[in-house]
Amino acid sequence: MRAAAVQSFGAKVELIDVPKPQPGKDQLLVKISAAAINPFDWKVANGILKGKAPHVFPLILGNDAAGIVESCGEDVTGFAVGDRIFGQFLHMPLGEGPYAEYARVPASNLLIKLPEALTVFQAAALPTAGMTALQMVENLDLPKGATILIVGATGGVGSFAVQLAVARGLKVIATARPAKAAAMIKLGAIATIDHTASPASEQLHKLYPGGIDGLIDLMSNAAEFSALSAQVKQGGTAYTTAFVADDSELQKRSLKGGNFELAADQALLERLVDPVVAGRVVVPVDQIISLDEVPENIEQSRAGRSAGKTLIKFD
Repeated sequence: MRAAAVQSFGAKVELIDVPKPQPGKDQLLVKISAAAINPFDWKVANGILKGKAPHVFPLILGNDAAGIVESCGEDVTGFAVGDRIFGQFLHMPLGEGPYAEYARVPASNLLIKLPEALTVFQAAALPTAGMTALQMVENLDLPKGATILIVGATGGVGSFAVQLAVARGLKVIATARPAKAAAMIKLGAIATIDHTASPASEQLHKLYPGGIDGLIDLMSNAAEFSALSAQVKQGGTAYTTAFVADDSELQKRSLKGGNFELAADQALLERLVDPVVAGRVVVPVDQIISLDEVPENIEQSRAGRSAGKTLIKFD
């Protein structure tokens, strides 16, 4: 089968031919229909978990995907050949991901059956980005009418977060370049801040001198996160996915939140599916590429030039 992989940590992604895997007794073999490209995928390839988890080389990239169960190990229950499924394929050892025509995955992974109302592209785009957004929005624990700022709103996680927050009755201010401001308003944001014009913290203070109730920050450095979280009212919540929060500083301001790490489970993924199926949340898919285009796309993402949520289509 064909796959996109690296031969060593930090190497360029290349297309290779490898033997089609066979499932272990507790695993599924899945014919991949679509896989999502997330920055974490190439960070694994760069060695972010080197020394912390076992890896195999060539290391096939990927985590989020959708596909059809082709065969099941003898101990598998709950899935059958022909089931359309999606979810997170990352497992130990790292390097058996779904940037490939086939992937084997433990049946115990976070996988659920694909509702008929979802396309394989919607499903593949959902798991990591969608669950991250949903869990942060839920953990804000703010009442309807509260005002929040989402920094990095135009990305995969951010686009989900805007919609999920609006669906919960929150008033959303979104950071966005001028070219994407209208798209954020269409998703439900009440206002946008052009973070490329001047620091978002300075603009926020001018727009809301009395402060805001919550913050979801997907991209700021430590100094900017500190400046933004300082404008969150006492008792509010401020999250960062960049792991730049100073917990002691937040505690002094009586703020909840801090550095956010996804705690995924099946119930969270199922809660995410419901608003998508109902049409209340649009899955942000910016481009669909072929496996042949993956190496160049990953290099662009590594260089910080990614073009939004990208899906790999398999024939």
